[in-house]
Amino acid sequence: MPGRAWLLVATALAIGSLVAWVQPAPAQAALEWRPGLAASEPWRAFSAAWLHWSPQHLIANLAGCAVVGLLGVAARLGPRDAIAWLLAWPLTQIGLLVEPSLERFGGASGVLHAGVAVAAIGMMRMRASHGRERVIGMLIGLGLTMKVAAERPLAGPALRHWDGWNIAIAPLSHLTGLVAGVAAALLCALAARAWTRRRA
Repeated sequence: MPGRAWLLVATALAIGSLVAWVQPAPAQAALEWRPGLAASEPWRAFSAAWLHWSPQHLIANLAGCAVVGLLGVAARLGPRDAIAWLLAWPLTQIGLLVEPSLERFGGASGVLHAGVAVAAIGMMRMRASHGRERVIGMLIGLGLTMKVAAERPLAGPALRHWDGWNIAIAPLSHLTGLVAGVAAALLCALAARAWTRRRA
């Protein structure tokens, strides 16, 4: 099935979030991203995406997992795209090291932004008839970039209270997700091209 590997990554993000939600507080504390523990407890770069601070936060990101997962299936993204998204997962949290004041973080939104970025690039490199997928990929990428820019992630405090949300939001994670997704997608594309040339 086209997009199966991609859907597995989205499912892992969703199921991990559900499992983390029912864990006791000490277990959840071991999952959250803490910059001071990045080197000694590197798993937090993965596990922080599973941690959510409120039911609204969890439900919104579960919906995001469904949307991004279905996007990959509809776009017929391949295993290389899934690997790129998986690679971008920890890089999204590692990118938060640029903001030392963000002492703790949890949530899947950054990784979801990374997934959208990977999907957009994956669609842009397709050689489909009439280039329809490439145009859609360009529009998705442009929309994602405009959304993240409008949030002004590098201006103001690291945590912000937005209307309609009952938790503080870290828009920087959306930027680091975007950057991680683009970097991972391009890296995987270059690696695949080098491998193909080597075997030729």
